[in-house]
Amino acid sequence: MKNLFATLIIGLSILAAGAQKPVTFNGLDMNLGNLYRTSDAKTRSVSPENLTGDAGKGGMMELEKGSASNAARELGKGWKVNPFLLIQPGQTLTLADITGPGAIQHIWMTPTGNWRFTILRFYWDDEIIPSVEVPVGDFFGMGWGVYAPINSMPVTVNPGSAFNCYWVMPFHKKCRITMQNIAAERMSIYYQVDYTLTEVPQDAGYFHAQFRRNNPVKEGLYVLADSIYGKGQYVGTYLAWGVHNKGWWGEGEIKFYMDADTQYPTINGTGTEDYFCGSYNFDVKGKYQEFSTAYSGLPQVIRPDGLYDSQQRFGLYRWHIMDPVRFEKSLKITIQDLGWKSGGRYQVQQSDISSTVFWYQTGKHHLFPQLPLKDQLEQN
Repeated sequence: MKNLFATLIIGLSILAAGAQKPVTFNGLDMNLGNLYRTSDAKTRSVSPENLTGDAGKGGMMELEKGSASNAARELGKGWKVNPFLLIQPGQTLTLADITGPGAIQHIWMTPTGNWRFTILRFYWDDEIIPSVEVPVGDFFGMGWGVYAPINSMPVTVNPGSAFNCYWVMPFHKKCRITMQNIAAERMSIYYQVDYTLTEVPQDAGYFHAQFRRNNPVKEGLYVLADSIYGKGQYVGTYLAWGVHNKGWWGEGEIKFYMDADTQYPTINGTGTEDYFCGSYNFDVKGKYQEFSTAYSGLPQVIRPDGLYDSQQRFGLYRWHIMDPVRFEKSLKITIQDLGWKSGGRYQVQQSDISSTVFWYQTGKHHLFPQLPLKDQLEQN
């Protein structure tokens, strides 16, 4: 009995010691369930008013050097002297250059000009080739250059052209974000990159986003991605879809070819609107119904105006937040470009489709397809 009692005391002592051991929280994976937890993570933010993100360095721009120096001329240094940056035609500007480890947690920006002619690029650690290369409008679900509200988990677009994303983007060494203006006109950019400096798990994947466009689609098959190699998970799709024929245009199935798949995919959808979590052509009382929810949406329905805007155009998103598509070695994604013709038969279409795909992966990514030239990017 004495031995049993002694064993019990020792066991309770071990449990007590374990309970007292501090469990550190790195400040990532934020949600309402852990907001109460304190952390040694350091909150920082880069904006035109603090280009380095360093502690205590905001609002230090000299009046004569600020983008709003004229408006602030009666108030002086510290009074909204440099709230935006100008990007000249052909110029590439570094928006953020951050030394880690850490993670981006939120980006807000409102760029002027043609959103297809403004190219975002993200570089992680020692990369020379970017992991993100996307026109700014498409990155935030605004591929047609027309404002529409989006209210989703990782992306929100608020009045009047306020782009926000909450994709968590970890990096081990550093992060660099650039913006290129390929337009013939000067543009301005207000922005803020909110990030945390903290320990990053070794199994953290790097955030990637890739843009493509076919106008027209050839032989009824659009390839969203075929150069994803490595281990990771696919987390989102945005499509800007322009229709060149009459009638319902979205009968095509999406297909995910994973790892060893060859002729036939592992994941095979049942229709375009089905993949975007809708049904029956998004038709409510004979009209397309826009919607924006946490994980999917049809925020943009651009209708013919009876004159020059003659074609129907659509913007759709699908975020795989709760159902990421995990792959071990490779991933290829296609979607069929199908409508209807007489006799209840499918019609192979020649639509104008632009896509932005989002995924995380470990290791180095393969080369992206070359970004289309300016004339091939233009919404027309």
